[in-house]
Amino acid sequence: MRRRREAGVTLMELLIAVTLLSLLSVGIVIALRVGMSAMSKADSKLMGNRRVAGIERILEQDVAGIMPVTADCSSESDAPSARIAFFEGKPESMRFASTYSMQQGARGVPEILEFQVIPGQDNKGVRLIVNERMYTGPREAGLFCGGAGAFLPIETGPASFVLADKLAFCRFSYREVLPSLEAAWMSEWTKQVLPNAIRFDMAPLEADSSKLQPVTLTIPVHVTRFPLEQYGN
Repeated sequence: MRRRREAGVTLMELLIAVTLLSLLSVGIVIALRVGMSAMSKADSKLMGNRRVAGIERILEQDVAGIMPVTADCSSESDAPSARIAFFEGKPESMRFASTYSMQQGARGVPEILEFQVIPGQDNKGVRLIVNERMYTGPREAGLFCGGAGAFLPIETGPASFVLADKLAFCRFSYREVLPSLEAAWMSEWTKQVLPNAIRFDMAPLEADSSKLQPVTLTIPVHVTRFPLEQYGN
């Protein structure tokens, strides 16, 4: 009698191989999902940190480029030219001329910057927006005069750019250096000279220690020229 032998695998061995391959595939898929989720969270935090750092850089460049200019607020009935220093400083709104703009940077034309604090989406917190309008001279700046040395309210629209969102609060204050070299912070600036520094008080609506958060910024104003004073050549 001849014993015939055939090579092959049993059904049990096949089931074990398929089970091991399935477990290996599931492990690879889970590892990929965990890795993609971690990469997405890290990328989101990185973009958030860059956004916050970009906001601070923009505010610093805006204030650093402040121009000591005037606004011609005279009307046709006024005989002399009624000029005032073009700087408006209130707790939740601010307006001045700067050599820096978000669209053209420091190489563009001077812009009139309007900062305004408005309610956030669904009235949750507040947001900081900015308007940019081209500055061409005192007559152009005079279009923002509201009479009696005041300015017109800042209007928001589709062209307004949101600098910071989801803030618990955002306030502006202005520093004045007194003759005794003591610094006093004011919530509203009504003087015909530029402040010595501007402070942006900001805090996030939801604190998160794992990423950068909007913080209070104190930015010095390096302009020492008086806007209304005539200087010789």
